[in-house]
Order: sequence, then C-alpha cells, then structure tokens
Amino acid sequence: GNHTQPIFILLGMTDTPWAQAPLFGLFLLIYVVTLVGNMGLVVLVWVAPSLHTPMYFFLTHLSLADICYSTVISPKMLTNLISGNKTISWAGCVTQFHLFALFVTAECHLLAAMAYDRHVAVCHPLRYVTVMSPRACWQLVALSYLVASLSALLYTGCTFGGSFCGPCRVDHFFCDSSPVLRLACSDTRGSEAAIFGLATANGLGTSAAILLSYGRVLRAVLGMRSAPSRARAFHTCASHLVSVSVFYGTLFFMYLQPASRHGSRDKVVSVFYTVVSPMLNPFIYSLRNKEVKAALGKCRRRV
Repeated sequence: GNHTQPIFILLGMTDTPWAQAPLFGLFLLIYVVTLVGNMGLVVLVWVAPSLHTPMYFFLTHLSLADICYSTVISPKMLTNLISGNKTISWAGCVTQFHLFALFVTAECHLLAAMAYDRHVAVCHPLRYVTVMSPRACWQLVALSYLVASLSALLYTGCTFGGSFCGPCRVDHFFCDSSPVLRLACSDTRGSEAAIFGLATANGLGTSAAILLSYGRVLRAVLGMRSAPSRARAFHTCASHLVSVSVFYGTLFFMYLQPASRHGSRDKVVSVFYTVVSPMLNPFIYSLRNKEVKAALGKCRRRV
C-alpha cells in the first residue's frame, strides 16, 4: 500500500438510485448557466470599451476562476451521477484537488482585491486613477495567483503526502482534503494542523481585508448627502457582501473546524461554494449594474 498508487472511489452525493437522474439534471443546468454567465461576462467586458475599468478587470478574472474550479468539479460529478463507474485514479484525484485549491484560493484573494478597488473608488475618488492603474491591477492579480499557487502546493502535499492502504472510498463528490485524509494509514495530525493553519491564513486574511474595505465604503456611503446615491451604493455593497458571506461561510465551515466534526453535512455545504456560488457571481456582481445593462443594450443594437 505504501508503494502503489491507489484507485479512489468517489461515493458522490447519494447512493439512492432514483435520485441520480434528478441530481444530474439539476447540476447540469447549474453548470451550463455557470459557463454561459461567466463566459458571457468575460466576452462582454472584452468587446465593450465602457467596461474597460479596474472593477470589471477584476470581475473577468473572478469569472475565469469560477469557470476553472467549477469545471474541475462538475464534469466528473455529472459523470459519476449518470454512470456506474465512480472511480478516479490517484493522479486524477491529486490533479482535481490541486486545481480546485488553486482556483478557490485565487478567488479569495481576487475578492479581496475587488473590495480594495471599491474602497479606493468610493473613499478616495480623486486618487482612484493613480492608485488603481493598469500596472497595479495586474500586480494584484499576479499576486493572487502566486499566493494561490504556493498554497495549493502545500495543501496538496499535506493531503496526499501520506500512505493509503485502502479501500480508498472517498465519501464525497470530489477529492477534498478531509475525506481523503480519513483514508490515510499514516498519522495525519501534522497534515491536518498545516492545512488548518494555511486555510486560516488565507481565509481570515482575505475576509478581514474584505470586511475592512466594505466597512469603510459603507461609512462613506452613509455620509453621502444624496439619498438616491446612498441607496444605490448601499444596495450594491449589500449584494456583494451577501455573495461573499455565502462563499466564505461555507468555506469556513468546511476548513476551519476540527477533522472530528466533519460528516455527511459536508457534501451539502460543499455544493454552495463549488457549484452554486460560481453560478450566482455574474448575476450579483455585474448583471445588476447599469454599466453592464447599457453595454448589453449596445451589443444587441450592434448585432
């Protein structure tokens, strides 16, 4: 067992036969909407000059991260639901978890960069063009992916660095750290502590930056004299915070709790940040904005 690469079996969402087809239809619909919504946003920002701003620059990278980690999870999950073969190779399991950790961690840092962008735009409008220059935006995105790449390597090494004796039945719909570590023969306390510490640093660090930025934005909004402007800005910030709360709340539930507390609820919670959140982000962050609606109208007239 210590010298061979095991074959993992993903048990999936449920083993009830009659539930497989409805779940397949539901998750297929969500995945298609995720791809269409996020790719549509990327293309729209690319073709509409009015959206060539730092805010939509970060949104395109957020959409790309959503597409990537949703694609890492959903196709394999859909295949397992519709077919009887639920196996995944050791290399496939490692690759799936590594890419998932990479893009989810990158999304956390991109959300922090977006919150900082809104903070500068609302609280320091006269300095906005200077502070959020194209060079600064690219540096923030590059830093997000650099930190995410290093973190993903550590997450993957801690999760798959031990030995697996079998049977390697992963009680989840994708290769996540907690269900995989439960299958290890070796002592996993060090790996669990390292993953917990790294998740804490990434999660709490970026969430603190987001809350601090939006806190200052809300304080500036409440000081506005114009009631319509105040209501519009508050509504936008509130919708963003709802999306961030769902994303971070489910992540914290999964990765900032002791391993002994993980159970069957993990699958349901994981659906929110792996499947639902990538689908909702384009609607929450962009399609409710007047700039996006105006750009869509111009594109329709041009077509």
